[in-house]
Amino acid sequence: MEAQQTNLKLMEILLQWDPLGYGEGSYETEVVDVLQAVYAFDDEMLLARKIQAIYEFSFEEIIPLQTCEKLARQLLFIKQTSSCEI
Repeated sequence: MEAQQTNLKLMEILLQWDPLGYGEGSYETEVVDVLQAVYAFDDEMLLARKIQAIYEFSFEEIIPLQTCEKLARQLLFIKQTSSCEI
């Protein structure tokens, strides 16, 4: 159940994130890719670069790395605090 709750929290943040201004719900494929990346990376900068690459591949637009870092920090915090709960 713990992993499911963590995934729901992560998905909620990702689904609300609208870095390119296309509106919520415009990034469903990217959300899934970023969710997978959260579990593949524990380093904030590596995750931020991966997030940037995922969206650049799909939309051919570059999101500023600082914006991706902020999201990566949020996502990793949720992952880390969820895994520490008893």
